[in-house]
Amino acid sequence: MIAATAKVLDDMECYLPDDNSVRRIARFFALLGEPSRVRLLSALTISPLCVTDIAAILNMNQTTVSHQLRMLRDLDIVVCERQGKIIKYKIANPKINEILLVGVEYLGF
Repeated sequence: MIAATAKVLDDMECYLPDDNSVRRIARFFALLGEPSRVRLLSALTISPLCVTDIAAILNMNQTTVSHQLRMLRDLDIVVCERQGKIIKYKIANPKINEILLVGVEYLGF
């Protein structure tokens, strides 16, 4: 037995994301489920960095950093800019930093 009114049901259908959007949202949050990616994103919220710098700062292998960046690029979470021979990565949208900050606030850090 459905207890919701017809208006509530209509609103649900109107505002609930479609299946493709739900998959993208879930994939986005799954990317944040890996601690190394959270650390990487946190570093990039401070400054654009190249793979070598990220690896040194986070004490990670450059291959691992490149792999993580590729995953983040695939969802447009980070973008890269070429500066001569150096490719620097940065957060694609300031909303990413806001999402990280909301998580920090929620957890009370």
